[in-house]
Amino acid sequence: MMHYFVGDLGHLFVITSFIAAIASAFSYFRSTGAASLDLKDQWRKNGAVAFYVHATAVLGICVTLFIIIYNHYFEYHYAYSHSDRNLPLHYLISTFWNGQEGSFLLWMFWQAALGLVLIFTNRFWEAPVMTVFGLVQAFLASMILGVVIPGLDFRIGSSPFILLREVMQNAPIFVSNPEFIPNDGTGLNPLLQNYWMVIHPPTLFLGFASTLVPFSFCLAGLWLKKYREWVRPALPWALFGGAVLGLGILMGGYWAYETLNFGGYWNWDPVENGIYVPWLILVASIHTMITYKNSETALKASIILVIAVFVLVLYATFLTRSGVLGDSSVHSFTDLGLSGQLLVYLGFFLFGAIILSIVRWKEIPSSDKEVSTYSREFWIFVGTLVICLMGFQVLLPTSIPAWNKFVGFLGFSSNMAPPADQIYFYTKFQLWFAVAIALLSAVGQFFWWKKMDVRQLGKELLMPFIITLVAFVVILQVMVSFYSSEAINARYLIILFSALFTVIANGKILLSLLKSSPGLSGGAVAHIGVGMMLIGMMFSSGYSKVVSLNNTGLLYSREASEEYNRENLLLFINEPRTMAGYKIEFKGERLEPRWKSGYLNPNDVEFIEDPYRVVAKRDIQYNGRKLFNAKDTIEIFPENKYYEVQLVSQGGGKHTLYPRIQDNPTMGVAASPDIKRDLSKDLYAHIVDLNDPEKAEWSKTEEIKVAALQEFFANDYVAVLEKVERIFSIGNTKLDSADVAVKALIRVKGEYEEYLAEPIFIIRNRMVGRIPDEIKDLGVRLTLMNIHPETGQFSIGIDTRQKDWIVLKAFEKPLINVLWIGTLVLMIGFGIAIVRRSREFKKMKEKGLE
Repeated sequence: MMHYFVGDLGHLFVITSFIAAIASAFSYFRSTGAASLDLKDQWRKNGAVAFYVHATAVLGICVTLFIIIYNHYFEYHYAYSHSDRNLPLHYLISTFWNGQEGSFLLWMFWQAALGLVLIFTNRFWEAPVMTVFGLVQAFLASMILGVVIPGLDFRIGSSPFILLREVMQNAPIFVSNPEFIPNDGTGLNPLLQNYWMVIHPPTLFLGFASTLVPFSFCLAGLWLKKYREWVRPALPWALFGGAVLGLGILMGGYWAYETLNFGGYWNWDPVENGIYVPWLILVASIHTMITYKNSETALKASIILVIAVFVLVLYATFLTRSGVLGDSSVHSFTDLGLSGQLLVYLGFFLFGAIILSIVRWKEIPSSDKEVSTYSREFWIFVGTLVICLMGFQVLLPTSIPAWNKFVGFLGFSSNMAPPADQIYFYTKFQLWFAVAIALLSAVGQFFWWKKMDVRQLGKELLMPFIITLVAFVVILQVMVSFYSSEAINARYLIILFSALFTVIANGKILLSLLKSSPGLSGGAVAHIGVGMMLIGMMFSSGYSKVVSLNNTGLLYSREASEEYNRENLLLFINEPRTMAGYKIEFKGERLEPRWKSGYLNPNDVEFIEDPYRVVAKRDIQYNGRKLFNAKDTIEIFPENKYYEVQLVSQGGGKHTLYPRIQDNPTMGVAASPDIKRDLSKDLYAHIVDLNDPEKAEWSKTEEIKVAALQEFFANDYVAVLEKVERIFSIGNTKLDSADVAVKALIRVKGEYEEYLAEPIFIIRNRMVGRIPDEIKDLGVRLTLMNIHPETGQFSIGIDTRQKDWIVLKAFEKPLINVLWIGTLVLMIGFGIAIVRRSREFKKMKEKGLE
């Protein structure tokens, strides 16, 4: 049965949200320009009501789309393309924003929520700010409108409520049966089946949405000629956006580290860059806004940067959703025909903001005060310049595909290509920018709190410098004992020293602030977090140690490079290898333990012979309540596969890792790592390649005659026929009295343990049957071929194949926890600053100054 109503209702909500957003923007625009207070208030109320209708319609779109996904209405293209019946609830939620239409909707939802907050919290700025909000929401609603202009064959937006048959109308199944509904969907990309992807995109889009608030205040200030006043209400929102967007980026980095198999947390992918650059510029704008608020300088710089942040968010949206990056990024969306709309969206706000700024530029006040080298304004300017150059260096190469498209559109050709080795290219520049930022944040903080000359600055920095030098020498001595002299290069030492210096210098500032004004400590805390992140990045990336070193002399691939063969270890099942301080052993394939409501941690269960059951090793909780007791048997629904790998260090520490293989019929095979964490390092391993036992080629059967207790060779392993006994049932099937069945017990001595094979020979209804038994660990299949009572011998058939194997890459990631702790400290610093600026703005409102 087709479920038309919910889709039609959802589409009605989309149209309503679009019209209501335009009505709200128009009403607020009229309110801003109205001469009389009564007319101004009347239009403002109309605008607010229209925005309430818009927000309600957006919520309605979300509810109807989720109903389609949750109830598996696969007649709708969105549900069919992004979900299936096997997904647990939390992954069904993440399919909501897996597609372009859903991600636009998520963006709309957050901006609608922020708009409601602004309506209820800031009456003075409501009309001009919400005018901008309404226009932005109208553009976003148009992206999911899915309306075709009659006579022009032009479609506005891509609807999430379009039917599958409308997308695949030429498919034979829909030609013959228009009412056809697939039984299941194509499923969620295996790499997105991770709990971080349930929370990372909403956080990221909340960060995108929050950049609209300071942008709207900025345009409102230019519009109303309130050139100074807009900064104070915009600053807490800029801080909020910086914190949330930064948190979203860091979540994405952790997701990549935990899910992808390139061995890191940042790959400098163009989509990653498209998020990173606006965040950098947002951080720069926060500093210039704070500078202006404290000393009335850098107002024009604040205006430029705040506008640039929102425009860069729109530019990143165009890059990732227009198909421009299709050949250079694995994260970008394909073009849904929205590239023209996205360009209009970008151009409208880019040129609108530029024109308004140009018109008002001469009227914008600027300070004539000379900026001293020993002033906080100078150091903020230098720091802002470095951050902007940092973003500019990433933005230009990332934009090469867009530039090539633009040149091609003009009828010319461009041979520019993005960097082949993205990590090396960007890192070699960004590291030095990071060093500069660390040093500037260390020195600049002292100017921020005190007016000083060069002599006083030297006194203030002397103690932090001495402590940094002592800590640096101690850490260097430890590094010398752990790493070779070649590994300790000058670049890493400079990064380490500058990061330590910013942590210790800002630590001194923090201690003094905690004694007098703890609420002012947000900047110092955030800078300490940045320094810790640099230390964690330097050690975890620069001193990452490959422990899967191939010292066996066996080449995994003759076509691959020497480095590839050296760092990827071929492991046959139950054949341990010792290298780089670890004994590494592949223990075999394990089916993924998924129960009816979610996935189980493989370290919490014991895999048994029954592939559809596991035993709990300990009490297991889910969503705060206990579901299973230790030793409970749990029925599972195996889908994907884990591969159990044991690593035993020289110190005796035993680590069991379960790198994961996800096999999706549509998406293909995806490998994800497993990680064992301790305070000093992470042990990180992933599968590079593996064999498929089901596709293994068996040798031609070798048949030999043996007597009881006689030894023989099976695939180079010593085997002995211990006995042959009659049996009266096979599995749960009992045999008739006329049937004859015997079972051979053959013990095979592997290299590290013994195995028992039990092939069966049966005569039933005067027909001979044979049930072989395979020892998967050895790649041996044994068959009881025949019985020779006249000689007391038995014919044993031996088939062999290559043993199960994997190619493993394993790392030690030293001090990576310093990176993650640094991100937490950075977020705490943002939080302290947000609270302080919000309280400050609230006090100004209470005094009637805002």
